[in-house]
Amino acid sequence: MNMSVLPVFAFTAGAAIAVQAAINAQLGVALKNTLLGTSVAFLCSFFLCALAVMFFTKQFPSMALLTSVPRYLWFGGVLSATGVGLFYFLIPKMGVGSLMSYALTGQIMMAMLVGHFGWFELPVKEITTTKFIGTAVLIAGVLLVNWES
Repeated sequence: MNMSVLPVFAFTAGAAIAVQAAINAQLGVALKNTLLGTSVAFLCSFFLCALAVMFFTKQFPSMALLTSVPRYLWFGGVLSATGVGLFYFLIPKMGVGSLMSYALTGQIMMAMLVGHFGWFELPVKEITTTKFIGTAVLIAGVLLVNWES
């Protein structure tokens, strides 16, 4: 695969998340229940993922492999549901642009910490002075984007 297309895929993924968040937040508003909107979104996601697994998985993991996975790795869905549920709750109150700007900043800052300390057995990517300055500029940009004049 041509590695130069990966940033385009990442940008597209980010754009898709912003649009789906806006749509699903409005679903929660229309249903008058943010948790129900979140549940519908995750149910649709589950069915799509289950179909993809059925069609694209050639060999399923053994029970030995499943039991060898560290327990904490099975609970990422709790963070997903919490984050997505908060998105759908906050978008109608803040607007999708404001919410996404703060959320992206939180994602980048946490990703930098995870990388800096190599948590979850991921490669260590130290927080350099340049990255620190970039984060400060990012925060300033988010404040400017959300400035109410």
